[in-house]
Amino acid sequence: MSKVPLDQSKLKSFIEEFLRESKGVGSIYLTGGACAVMYGWRSSTIDIDMKADPEPDGFYKTLQNLKNRLEVNLELASPDQFVPALPGWQTRSIWIAGIKNVNFYHFDFFSQALAKISRGHPRDLIDVNGMIQSQLITRARLRELFQEVVPQLEKYPALDQEALIDRVNTFCNSDEH
Repeated sequence: MSKVPLDQSKLKSFIEEFLRESKGVGSIYLTGGACAVMYGWRSSTIDIDMKADPEPDGFYKTLQNLKNRLEVNLELASPDQFVPALPGWQTRSIWIAGIKNVNFYHFDFFSQALAKISRGHPRDLIDVNGMIQSQLITRARLRELFQEVVPQLEKYPALDQEALIDRVNTFCNSDEH
């Protein structure tokens, strides 16, 4: 499938269609560009990054149907695949929409910020500043949560631990608004 930009309207259509077709019980956590598009920090993104926890019955079949019908790119990806899960991430995840027993959430923005700071791409840092400007995260709380998971960094061999600690400290110590 070609990489067609996904705007807010198409993203909302995906959520509505998924909820209509879903069965069972589950929670879907959107992350990355999808959240940035919903909050207006970006006008579009290439794909919808998500995590299901728990996966509703028929999750993969529904994704395949919607991917083809709506011509969207889907990626099963979340911050906790790249950096340690921050304590309490599920309780900080913000509800988007739900029907029956399936709900969509924005994956915890502190966790998203940590993953984006880790990656360090300019667009990611713009998103993190959008989170701060939207008052979804604070630098002080991000620092506190990060300190709780520093001992777990060794479980992520692809991470340069010292570089990540330096990036988070630099970001949290900056006074940009």
